[in-house]
Amino acid sequence: MNVSLTPELERLIHHKVSNGRYSSASEVVREALRLMEERDQLQDLYKASMRDKIAAGLKSLRAGLGSDGETFMAELDADLAAAETRAQ
Repeated sequence: MNVSLTPELERLIHHKVSNGRYSSASEVVREALRLMEERDQLQDLYKASMRDKIAAGLKSLRAGLGSDGETFMAELDADLAAAETRAQ
């Protein structure tokens, strides 16, 4: 497989090898691909978690367990004020 890289990426790879962290350009590329795959998996988990939270929120709303935004913000402000008082 042949890959075309920008001059900046080529310099980065050469720098990583010359610093001794990696023994070859192939090793640098393999590590980069491994990290990219790990990042993609974490993003997939995050997206699934957000979907689950949205579904739970919608279910809660359908069950009548929601509150309007003004009430929520007033309760949040009160909780924050109480926490600040306790911290002092």
